[in-house]
Amino acid sequence: MQPLIDNARMFGQRPEEFAELAKGQSPQVLFITCSDSRVVPALITGARPGELFELRTAGNIVPPYASEHPTSEAATIEYAVEVLGVSDIVVCGHSHCGAIGALVRGDDLSAVPAVRDWLTNAADEPKCSDTADPTVAEAVQNHVLAQLLRLRSYPGVNKRLQSGELQTHGWYYEVHTGIVRTHRADSDTFETL
Repeated sequence: MQPLIDNARMFGQRPEEFAELAKGQSPQVLFITCSDSRVVPALITGARPGELFELRTAGNIVPPYASEHPTSEAATIEYAVEVLGVSDIVVCGHSHCGAIGALVRGDDLSAVPAVRDWLTNAADEPKCSDTADPTVAEAVQNHVLAQLLRLRSYPGVNKRLQSGELQTHGWYYEVHTGIVRTHRADSDTFETL
């Protein structure tokens, strides 16, 4: 913890670098990814403060839209699309994902009931032909595509997709190599950016 505290102390000693941020934010991208500490959106994309609006959830799950039972995830998506006017949404899954691995292996999650219950929000159990694969690449990539489809249930997202004001992107980040792959709709494959 001490190195983090030391860096935080030094961080605030450069006020001139951050003065513009006080005027507001206008990110162009909503970046939805996993809470996993190995996935750092700004590091992966090279984004500076104010360039990405982030939503981090266990397993990068986009819960079903339900206006009668709003969630913080739905509020974040709605704010990004309706207020900030982002032009792109990235759903980024990653290799070695514990949440998706637990789903495909059918792990006993009774010791972590909140995690177990959260994972029921995954669209479907991700398809995976090799559950022994520690990267769970196939399952994560299928899961990313399911979350992209789930985003269409959000009225603001669907409206802006239909008007051409918004684009969605499915990414897969390999934590063991640093490679980022993007889904290509024409070939239905994930290819290196």
